Amino acid sequence: MNYDDYIEAFNQGDDAALVETWFAPDCVMYSSSRVSRGRAELLAFLHWAHDGVREVVRPRLVLQDGNRLFVDVDMDFVCTAPRPDFPFKPLLPGDIITVRFFVTYALNADGLIQELCSMTWPTDQGVLKAPMLSGHAGGRAAYQAYAAAFSAGDMERAGRYYTDDCTLRLPSVPPMVGKQAICDFYGAMFRNVREHLTIHSLVIDDNGIAVDCTSTFVAQTDAPDFAVAPLRQGESIAVRVFVIYGLRNGQIATIDVSRAGEPQRPN
Repeated sequence: MNYDDYIEAFNQGDDAALVETWFAPDCVMYSSSRVSRGRAELLAFLHWAHDGVREVVRPRLVLQDGNRLFVDVDMDFVCTAPRPDFPFKPLLPGDIITVRFFVTYALNADGLIQELCSMTWPTDQGVLKAPMLSGHAGGRAAYQAYAAAFSAGDMERAGRYYTDDCTLRLPSVPPMVGKQAICDFYGAMFRNVREHLTIHSLVIDDNGIAVDCTSTFVAQTDAPDFAVAPLRQGESIAVRVFVIYGLRNGQIATIDVSRAGEPQRPN
């Protein structure tokens, strides 16, 4: 078993492919809260655990002796949908928590995982935190979490992704400088008009992000002075935009937005 290949497969987020490729048909997983026997039970557990949450593995130590592996890993859990029932703590879109695991694996004669046993520390205890946004699988997942928090109108969580001196440049208003100014702007806007981001394509590395997306604005109240177009309560309008983010130490330092088309009202 090549553990690096396993981690790469795990971090793709395709649970069905992971179980089919890497686990024996009669595998068993033991944790402090449950036992899952066979591929079907394991897959059902992973589907539940990963509903609205991306799990990303970052190994710290990997030891192998024959068909046995011992691994010390940090697991990042990146939330894109509300999970009040999440086992480590309730999560909302935009939340990222890290949990340290000790995991042992027993492999069968074909090199497939026959048995997996895991134990954990309390959330965020003794962990090595990764940059929030980066070219790593976890950093890419974190952008989706940021977009989900923004689309939910939760600037307390979305604002965690900004540097204190973040600068926002929009086509319709003067530039804004500072995390607080940006959060105040959107907080006020969201009381009247909510903005939902639909991501069409995303390119990300450790220095920046390029996003092709559609911003859909929905009026919560009458908004006759809304910068994109006047809206009555319940009306919506959509705009295709390109957004370029500059990153610094895993947070958003600059945001430049340009329109990629004219505003469109639903038919």
